[in-house]
Amino acid sequence: MTNTAPSFWGPVTSTTEWCESNYTHSSYIAEFYNTLSNTPSILLAFIGLITAFSQRFEKRFSVLHLSNMILSIGSMLFHATLQNVQQQSDETPMVWEMLLYIYILFSPDWHYRSTMPTFLFLYGVAFALVHSQLRFGIGFKIHYVILCLLCIPRMYKYYIHTTDASAKRLAKFYVLTLFAGSICWLCDRLFCKEISHWYFNPQGHALWHIFMGFNSYLANTFLMFCRAQQLGWSPKVVHFMGLLPYVKIQKPKSQ
Repeated sequence: MTNTAPSFWGPVTSTTEWCESNYTHSSYIAEFYNTLSNTPSILLAFIGLITAFSQRFEKRFSVLHLSNMILSIGSMLFHATLQNVQQQSDETPMVWEMLLYIYILFSPDWHYRSTMPTFLFLYGVAFALVHSQLRFGIGFKIHYVILCLLCIPRMYKYYIHTTDASAKRLAKFYVLTLFAGSICWLCDRLFCKEISHWYFNPQGHALWHIFMGFNSYLANTFLMFCRAQQLGWSPKVVHFMGLLPYVKIQKPKSQ
């Protein structure tokens, strides 16, 4: 929410603002809580990257975790500055990340191995170029939701073909965090006028960041389990310090 506090970054040029007063804690950070709330996402993606790299998962999963980190850093830049250029550093990686999820979900059954990554790469480049010149507004949100909806049937297919109870639990928590985060996002957008008069702002968009950080980690972990199962790597879900789940594999000696 715009206010008259002095700012390092100048007037707001982004097409979107959220239900948090600008520059209330620092003249360098426009939306303080929306900026810092990306930190858990970065840490979780880093943990996922270490897991994927140390166990020699396919490179696609290392790239996936890196894309989560890049998205969260871009989101921090956007919410810290509320500038149009930094908004693109948040929104463009969102689309790239969804294209990567589409590749991971659909590539195992794709008969022409080079066509899908080539098309998705060109689509991502074309979107970035167009998005750098045009402001989409609601069009971006519709486009992003369509990409998400393309993934849901495939995720459900993976779920029903998974018999491991721990892996199914990952998928259930994935749905739970998605639902909780979406409620926070919608409340922040739809009821901002009412919330702005409350004594305490629950920071719905910041909560969305936290929930989606766990959501992405759970989705990645579930997909790593499913892929390891497809490759015959005997995956199992274990927990770091009894809390944070990750996939541990046992590759055949021939591999």
